[in-house]
Amino acid sequence: MRISARTDYAIRAMAELARTPDAPQKAEQLSGSQDIPLRFLLSILRELRQHRLVLSSRGPEGGYRLARPPNEISIADVIRAIDGSLASFRDLTLSDLSYPGAAASLPDVWRAVRVSLRQVLERVTLADLAFGELPPSVREQAQEYRDDRRYR
Repeated sequence: MRISARTDYAIRAMAELARTPDAPQKAEQLSGSQDIPLRFLLSILRELRQHRLVLSSRGPEGGYRLARPPNEISIADVIRAIDGSLASFRDLTLSDLSYPGAAASLPDVWRAVRVSLRQVLERVTLADLAFGELPPSVREQAQEYRDDRRYR
């Protein structure tokens, strides 16, 4: 899975909003706190608003805030709003995918990859990110990654 800069920025901005879910934040605040170019952030916020993940209000007390509590918005929700599917394989539906001969079991590998991604990305919420309290299974997988010499 490849995460675009746009998606990375969206997740970071949403995590920042999750820190103070009841207080709207100006785009300039979000831009500065997460080092995201303002014009780029504004287009991302527009997209997140269209997908009903953020609300915006005008005026001196206005700004952006989460549309739902941060513990009800997963990283997967943000990725789907910005990029669509969590993992795509040659733009094919995995349920219909089949290969001949020696590669016949490869579609099951792709299915397992998609399930693994969903298990992590749907389990981690914006509240988890904002307060650094990742689910134990995610912390364990991250530690496994850090410990594996192949990833260094």
